[in-house]
Amino acid sequence: MTSEPRRLFDADDPDINPYRILTALVVPRPIAWISTVSADGVGNLAPHSFFTVACARPPIVQFTSVGDKDTLRNVRETRECVINVAPQSLMDDVNASSARFDSSVDEAMCLNIAMEPSAKVKPPRVAASPASIECLFHSNIELGDSTVVFLDVVAFTVLESALEDGHPTMDHLQPLSRLGRNEWGLPPEVRALNRPRRPEDIEQGSAGTSR
Repeated sequence: MTSEPRRLFDADDPDINPYRILTALVVPRPIAWISTVSADGVGNLAPHSFFTVACARPPIVQFTSVGDKDTLRNVRETRECVINVAPQSLMDDVNASSARFDSSVDEAMCLNIAMEPSAKVKPPRVAASPASIECLFHSNIELGDSTVVFLDVVAFTVLESALEDGHPTMDHLQPLSRLGRNEWGLPPEVRALNRPRRPEDIEQGSAGTSR
């Protein structure tokens, strides 16, 4: 069997931009639409697509700030933030809030994005977002041009309409994701598939299909 040739992108090659390749291959990436308040009381709202769960118990999430951005400064100074789910219905607002506003400008106010008080932290949450994660600063690690920020989760808020048997549903969250270049991922098709606990649980013929 003849394999198709592959192109090598050497990460050490100065003519290669690893960021562009990474963001095209590590997909889809969920969006942390983070609301913060500066030490001076100025609101900030910005999307970050380097975002994931860092620990299950205690619940800790993480996001990466590429460069020194307002979100990073605010979280370090005030030690609080809210991660708002970015739904398809607010796609234009999420995208608009990624613009480089001056630190003295409240993006939500400028873009007419309605905010409302959070349950346990000072930064407000996006009123139209179906769910939010309220967080306190845990720690951060500086890596090259980026900073990985770890956040202790102190509360979740989810619209009643987005819950089914007490569990958030994809049908109601409708989360956006980021892909490569200027591409966005829309809410995905969902397939339920039980995870095998033992090798004996693997259904006959379900494995090895990629060979």
